[in-house]
Amino acid sequence: MRNTIITCALTGGTPLPKLHHNVPKSPKEIADQGLAAAAAGAAILHIHVREPVTGEPSTSVDYFEDVVRRIRAENREVLLSLTMGFGAVFIPTEGNPRLAAPGTDVMNAEDRMRHVLKLKPEICTLDLNTMQTPDIVIMNTEKIIKKMAVAVREAGVRPEVEIFEAGDLVLAQHLLEAGFVDRPAMFSLALGLRYGLPATTDAMLYGRNNLPSDAIWTGFGISASQMPMVAQSYVLGGHARVGLEDNLYLERGVLAPHNAALVERARSILELMGATIATPRDARQILGLPH
Repeated sequence: MRNTIITCALTGGTPLPKLHHNVPKSPKEIADQGLAAAAAGAAILHIHVREPVTGEPSTSVDYFEDVVRRIRAENREVLLSLTMGFGAVFIPTEGNPRLAAPGTDVMNAEDRMRHVLKLKPEICTLDLNTMQTPDIVIMNTEKIIKKMAVAVREAGVRPEVEIFEAGDLVLAQHLLEAGFVDRPAMFSLALGLRYGLPATTDAMLYGRNNLPSDAIWTGFGISASQMPMVAQSYVLGGHARVGLEDNLYLERGVLAPHNAALVERARSILELMGATIATPRDARQILGLPH
């Protein structure tokens, strides 16, 4: 029986899906769903924010602060992971690809980590991917990644290095060897994003085998691969992540009513496989974080 951490990714930073009305938007909705997910067994809550009325992705420090304040008012134990994944989207103008088209959102390092340096959560994500998605290029340059890695370490925040494709593993090794990320490092293998590593056993095994031997890692899948990858990650020695950021369905044709339902399903799968579900206190011990 292995203690396994469940992370719940509550809302995501992409446009709000039209077919699902239960993805949380306002700070209150995000915090309420986070608290329910924690009660269901999530030891880590991964947090993006949105405009409360429209649901459009936001980078507002005030919204992040509101979510954190609401969660901490009722739960001091659950670990919080704030995203630093925004500010890396480039959309070329058709006919003149040197020019940025509407929707481009490219920021400097300082703007991408203001909320993390102010709020000092236990964890923040450090995305390494520069990659294609349909009609969009995600750009995370080495210089900006290193600047963010140094700043969050000085702030006492643990980076969770997010891996989307094979080249990210090479960059991760460089960051470790050059001392920009401390060991044992925390990793996420994000599988199933179009043009990234697929959500397959082979891809997860490849990712795991190319992580440092002392890595603490989570493997997760997008959409229909979410629950199969919960099981696959456990079998290969990793932890689990679920949530409405990555998948809207509880099962085929059935929309998840909230994040807690996805946590409950992941917990059931893991327990049937023999796992024990890590509490926030357990997760702190596994990750080497102070209590």
